Amino acid sequence: MSEIIKNGGIVSDDWQVLKLAEGESVESVVLPGTATLLPLAVWLARKPEIIASGQKTGVWLESSEDPAAIAADVAHFTVIGIDFPKFTDGRGYSSARLLRERYGYCGEIRAIGDVLLDQLFYMKRCGIDAFALRADQNPEKALASLATFSESYQAAVDQPQPLFRRRAA
Repeated sequence: MSEIIKNGGIVSDDWQVLKLAEGESVESVVLPGTATLLPLAVWLARKPEIIASGQKTGVWLESSEDPAAIAADVAHFTVIGIDFPKFTDGRGYSSARLLRERYGYCGEIRAIGDVLLDQLFYMKRCGIDAFALRADQNPEKALASLATFSESYQAAVDQPQPLFRRRAA
């Protein structure tokens, strides 16, 4: 079982990420009976079936997918994964902020894909609270990187007031 960073610690990950194999369709893919992050296309095509199963439900978004597609469904998800296909693709940061601020999602948002320790502090500021690191990343060093900066000047999801407002109070 793999490990993720969540709630300020390194924990076992009991979720799997479902990716469609070559030639597999959203209608034909077998839905596992375990905690699984489903691709957005599977959720959209088979929502009634997935809800009726009563399983813990999660979905993951590719960086090109708009979180508005699940805005009305966020209450159904225990976890929403955001895929970072490569280090230089920052669209997932915007997706996380939209999920938190515009769509009111309060559950776990997990970064998946090419997740490096250099990104974690900024991902956290955007509302991501769980991190599935790339296999070559050291979880202990990554966890320590979340405390690299003691203070943030700007407002963000994790601190809605900028520093000058906090100091004035």
